[in-house]
Amino acid sequence: MSEKVTMNDIAGRLDISVAAVSKAMSGKSGVSDELRQLVMRTAEEMGYKISRRPHRRSAVSGNIGIIIPERFITDNAFYFQFIRGISAALQKKGRYALFHTLTESSEKKANLPDIFMLQQVDGIIILGQVSGKYIKAINAAALPTVYLDFYDEQTADSCIVCDNFYAGYEMTNYLISNGHMEIAFVGNIHATSSIQDRFLGYVKSLMEHNLTFRNYFLISDRDDSGKFTPLNLPDIMPTAFVCNCDETAFRLITILRENGVRVPEDVSVTGFDNSVYSSMITPNITTFEVNTMQMSAIAVEAVIKQIENPSAPMGMVQVKGKPVFKKSVRSINN
Repeated sequence: MSEKVTMNDIAGRLDISVAAVSKAMSGKSGVSDELRQLVMRTAEEMGYKISRRPHRRSAVSGNIGIIIPERFITDNAFYFQFIRGISAALQKKGRYALFHTLTESSEKKANLPDIFMLQQVDGIIILGQVSGKYIKAINAAALPTVYLDFYDEQTADSCIVCDNFYAGYEMTNYLISNGHMEIAFVGNIHATSSIQDRFLGYVKSLMEHNLTFRNYFLISDRDDSGKFTPLNLPDIMPTAFVCNCDETAFRLITILRENGVRVPEDVSVTGFDNSVYSSMITPNITTFEVNTMQMSAIAVEAVIKQIENPSAPMGMVQVKGKPVFKKSVRSINN
């Protein structure tokens, strides 16, 4: 039973943060001698196996921890592109990745993986949007950290994202150039920063062309935690849909067909990511390709720079992508 005890359990028993437990166990500054002794004593009482290897602040493991919420890797080929990119970039630097799948329960409780807290990694890359509570716990751990493919007010000093705003703007402009004036957006704008920025780019394009945004043309595809929900077609059908990702576009085309609506003969559809879903259906889906390899390489460079110089802030880095034109859009210009 002792191997099941974690630092989160010890923190809960003492009503202190996991970061404080980690500092006490690893010999880092930031906790009093009294608290350090209390943590060590409580850990032994609870059966926690404490490493007796001395921790040296100057020592490096060569490992980078990668935390990925499980909702982003279940049947989601897009995030595997990031995983491949991160692994390749780390290999070039002579470093190694320790991957950890973040469960919904651990995210809600803000439980950090023990291996990341016991100096077994030199830095962390968070891949995919996590809750504000979890970000706060990560930041409190005081490890070099980079946030990849999302941002919020807590991550602005160290994040890498696609230029989603311009991408949504560009895809909507493309539809308008093909004669479409009634355009819907498919995606829950409260689920991720990426979806929200793509939506804002869509709205900007409408505004520049003097087109009115209609509330009934904002269609949700998932709940606020990111889990997909059934798609409901609007009562008034647009001539085109801008989808926040290829998987949603794939699902939308399937539902349209079930309702006797043809793509692109009756309506046009665009996706996002240029993932496998864009090629799994006929017609192949016009989409926007995210430069996952470049984003991954920048993330690795950024976390290594933080390790070498913790006082050097990186800020937000936006990486350009490109539209990929396939067969799901029809021109309706006269």
